[in-house]
Amino acid sequence: MKNTLAIAIALALPLVAAAADAPNFDPKRLSDEVKVLSSDAFEGRAPATAGETKTVEYVVEQMKAAGLSPGGDLKDGQRAWTQAVPLLRAEISGQPKLSVSQGGKAQALTQGTEIAVRAPLNGAKSVSIKDAPLVFAGYGVNAPERNWDDFKGLDLKGKVAVVLINDPDFESGKGDFGGKAMTYYGRWTYKYEEAARRGAAGLLIVHETDPASYGWATVKNSNTNTMFDIVRDHPEAEHVPVEGWITREFAVDLFKRSGLDFAALKKQAQTREFKPVELKGSTFSADYAVDSKVITSQNIVGRIEGSTRPDETVIYSAHWDHLGVGAPDAKGDRIYNGAVDNATGTAALIEMGRAFANGPKPQRSIVFLNVTAEEKGLLGSEYYSAKPLYPLAKTVAVLNTDALGPEGVARNFSTSGSAKSDLLDELVTTAKSFDLAYVPDQHPEAGHFFRSDHFPFAKRGVPALSYESGNDLVAGGAAAGEAAGKDYVKNRYHQPADEWQASWTFAGMAHDLPLLYKVGSDLANSTRWPNWAQDSEFRATRDATATERK
Repeated sequence: MKNTLAIAIALALPLVAAAADAPNFDPKRLSDEVKVLSSDAFEGRAPATAGETKTVEYVVEQMKAAGLSPGGDLKDGQRAWTQAVPLLRAEISGQPKLSVSQGGKAQALTQGTEIAVRAPLNGAKSVSIKDAPLVFAGYGVNAPERNWDDFKGLDLKGKVAVVLINDPDFESGKGDFGGKAMTYYGRWTYKYEEAARRGAAGLLIVHETDPASYGWATVKNSNTNTMFDIVRDHPEAEHVPVEGWITREFAVDLFKRSGLDFAALKKQAQTREFKPVELKGSTFSADYAVDSKVITSQNIVGRIEGSTRPDETVIYSAHWDHLGVGAPDAKGDRIYNGAVDNATGTAALIEMGRAFANGPKPQRSIVFLNVTAEEKGLLGSEYYSAKPLYPLAKTVAVLNTDALGPEGVARNFSTSGSAKSDLLDELVTTAKSFDLAYVPDQHPEAGHFFRSDHFPFAKRGVPALSYESGNDLVAGGAAAGEAAGKDYVKNRYHQPADEWQASWTFAGMAHDLPLLYKVGSDLANSTRWPNWAQDSEFRATRDATATERK
């Protein structure tokens, strides 16, 4: 490992030389932190477990050693190292009884095989649905501004809707929803929310790997364990009793038994003329108890107070949590270690804090926000954004790091989604002095913009982005980088195999982090307020708070 790291540093140094005013980042320190955070001792870092306790203690210890001050909740006039995040925690007790019936003949469904049902987040202590009618509702989209309505007067009360993942124009690549680029209508979270608004008994999303951007293993592992949500006043307005996914193979068979052609109906659903179709004679039943209670998790918050404008804040963020202990893989491993996702981002956050703490004091304050429950729906960042410790109107920008590449140096970088903003422009321009070319999100169909912790800030108007490591590797080129990315998604993402590897050099992270430092430092030592592009859906929200920044 020592020799490998030495070689990695040597490769990285020439590329960093162009930006001498940014600090160096130690790949060995990054490696050591990722190794600790993703070790079995941390039990997959699930919220509200012993793994959370160990993670919070470790990260706070590292932030202290790095020279940061606590930036969390105010207690007796003093800042704590954490922000308490109350969450609704729900878990299905035992094995759920799930079935579909066709013409009165029932077929039992196995959780995790044909179907993956989430524990309900509407506050229910049990779910009992008997022979609810099934109806196909296309992509489950109601978009008046696009003259699109997949429901067309359908009354969903007491019914279970079956819908497709992503947007109606995903496969054609052109249309009213941005072609391959996913809109929020394509996200599974939107589809559940729309079903709740319509009073449905449940919603089942048909999984297909390409439009979902991940395989069934990811769906199963992410949806059949403990579920969380922020505590809501009216949770039933956001969640239906049954939220789940079904495999494409099962959907095809289910439709066939109802006298329907899945492929033909899917094609129809890609047009605005589509009308919902009842699966005649087919019903859905579910029966299971739910262990539902409110728990408190923690966001970890370090801070450097600004020298002249301390009430103005630049945020670096990353999530510390992963999936914890879950279903065993083929090797019997039950610990979802989350080395890449997101021990890498947490290590980057700690080292970014160290770099600022050991450099010139910034004029604006800088917050290092390590959030909880990202894997449960961006809940830690959602809570902070809803109840900010430092006003969002005076939050300059958010720079998020999630699942960074732990291997070699790349010639390029990307972001999760490519929403236009001054912040992105500044990042792209600054990157040129680091020999890094910007490549817009190469897989906009995956909806990555809605899947990282910058999004809760963005939807509240704060300029925010999530940095992604590049794929044009110095060693191997773009072909090697793309292959490595596909291999990770297929074989390790949200699986127990996401473990620290001794072969990882961390040279790429050590090369890229000075760029993120420079962008944050430049903003923290300026009076600039970056904004979204004029045609951005987030611009109006930001502009509404403009008077608070004068």
